[in-house]
Amino acid sequence: MDFREYLGRRHFANLDGLRFVCISMVLWHHAIPGDLQAIQILSRGFLGVDFFFVLSGFLITTLLLREAREYGKFSIRDFYIRRALRILPVYVFVVSAVSVYYVGLNGRSDLADLVPFYYLFLSNFLTDHIPTLSITWSLSVEEQYYVIWPLMMLLLTRRPLVCLALVVVAANVLGSMGVFGLCAPQIGPLTLKLPNATYAPIIMGALLALALDHPRGHALAARVLGGRWTALVGLALLALAIHLTPAEIRGWPNLLIHSLMTATLAALVLREDNGGLGLLRQPMIARVGAISYGIYLYHLIALDIANRAFGLAGVANDWALLAVYSLLSVLIAEASFRTLEAWFRRFRPKPKPNPAPQPG
Repeated sequence: MDFREYLGRRHFANLDGLRFVCISMVLWHHAIPGDLQAIQILSRGFLGVDFFFVLSGFLITTLLLREAREYGKFSIRDFYIRRALRILPVYVFVVSAVSVYYVGLNGRSDLADLVPFYYLFLSNFLTDHIPTLSITWSLSVEEQYYVIWPLMMLLLTRRPLVCLALVVVAANVLGSMGVFGLCAPQIGPLTLKLPNATYAPIIMGALLALALDHPRGHALAARVLGGRWTALVGLALLALAIHLTPAEIRGWPNLLIHSLMTATLAALVLREDNGGLGLLRQPMIARVGAISYGIYLYHLIALDIANRAFGLAGVANDWALLAVYSLLSVLIAEASFRTLEAWFRRFRPKPKPNPAPQPG
């Protein structure tokens, strides 16, 4: 699509399908059948979270850039309200329910000191976790991005913003390798050290949005990544990188994988009729992708329920467990989306009317 068509596109048809791929990787990672764990490409489903980061960075930045283009600036107030209404209802419900269960009902008072850090979105710095809440580290990374990045977009013009983003990516990748030799501060149960370059992929997604929002950047990306088969090739190269990179993924392997994720996302956005990837636009696939946030938050709870049920029934089948817990995760997330989340969606700020044409 050309630059004008890209700016006018309100929905990218392939991206719910991409979310399906990401959440499927995560579901697989937490219940991989034992006989397949030795195969590296099959043991790295956790990288689905990294792909979610790239996608989130791209979409949030694109949303804010387009609002600023249309109205002269974006409303940071409305942005925070929209994000809060999207993220907090399910998140607070899950954190509260799990905390009450383990600390209150199971008497795990040793875990009580951890609870506030989940509500403060600092769990990415925790060295210990309440069971089934360890996955919230990724939500903490996203929330920290939501707080800081829009402010930087308000304060900086495009060129300084790009420079800042590149510095953050470089510092995050090098820092994850221990290049700076800094000792991580310890504050109570928090250790202010990142085990991997977890900010890099979300900022790389933001950089992609900045590039595609500029005529020259869009033109260059379209020439390089706008082919009919580019997205499929990107996914194939990504799979190879995941399988062939060293076991220690920090540093350049992470940067390579995140770069391929970013390029593949660009290909999926620039051309929606990608060869061999029509499955991404199938309604059932897209629906699972659309509720993937809820699936992510509920899936370890669903896995715990399935494990207990299989134990009571005396069933020991890894593939059956994977199928049952995945289906249960989807069903819980769908019910949540139609009830709890639907109630809060009513309060989202209304879209602004189209501005009047400017004179001259």
